[in-house]
Amino acid sequence: MNPDNELGGFLMSRRARVTPVVAGVTTVGRRRVAGLRREETAELAGVSVVYYTRLEQGRARHPSDAVLNALARVLRLDAAERTHLYDLARGPRRASVEPSPFDTANPARDVPVRDGLRRLVTAVGAVPAYVLSPAMDVLEANDLARALLGAPAPSPGEQLNLARHVFLDAAARDLYPRWEDVSGQTVGFLRFTAGRRPDDARTARLVAELCLRSVEFRLLWAAQEVREKSYGTKSFQHPVVGGFDLAYETLALPGDEGRALVVFTAPDARAYTALRLLGSWAAPSLTGT
Repeated sequence: MNPDNELGGFLMSRRARVTPVVAGVTTVGRRRVAGLRREETAELAGVSVVYYTRLEQGRARHPSDAVLNALARVLRLDAAERTHLYDLARGPRRASVEPSPFDTANPARDVPVRDGLRRLVTAVGAVPAYVLSPAMDVLEANDLARALLGAPAPSPGEQLNLARHVFLDAAARDLYPRWEDVSGQTVGFLRFTAGRRPDDARTARLVAELCLRSVEFRLLWAAQEVREKSYGTKSFQHPVVGGFDLAYETLALPGDEGRALVVFTAPDARAYTALRLLGSWAAPSLTGT
């Protein structure tokens, strides 16, 4: 990540995907780029070419809400991308003196999951549930979630990170039959997190590691796609219970800034049966009997 000019890189990537036809721009002759040019973007947004160029080059700071709204409109940004645009333009949302709880140089990053939240995750035993950090560390998971993802039982030094799992664990490509979708969502969420928390050293180190170890991650990261993890459906091909789809909901935890509770549910009879079978299969090994 280049925190000094993340905004410029994002703007360039977004205008590259907006064609003149979509933007309503009349073109004459051949073009060297498929997307909008800088001068076209500036004109449509109602700003000077000089100012817009300075934004892309990282030499203009703190654009106004009016400018950001105009750029979001011209570049056809969705809700997550609009939020990301504001995050990049406004910088860290927390005071610079406040330590990040997820910074590995900061002991506060290891703040444990609250006992009440642990009990909640365990109580939701009929469906998979886990607590996710901004850097996609699984901080707490119930037995069914660990069985679903192939996560290790909770013990010191064995914490599952979903981004590493998707890109570095060969088993993930079999577990997710729509791996390309899952990988794109994973990178998009990390981009969104990085914009929200540009001072989060843990996320930065994770991105650097994955860029180094995975060509696919590096290419997806360069594409600047942004996704907010909220709700949806995920397909699984589990080695024990076969294929099924699960719906998921991501619930923000206001008392634990940046963390979220992810809960999967069965949208149909096939998924319901698969979860029951998975729970029965996992129960003996997880209880030690």
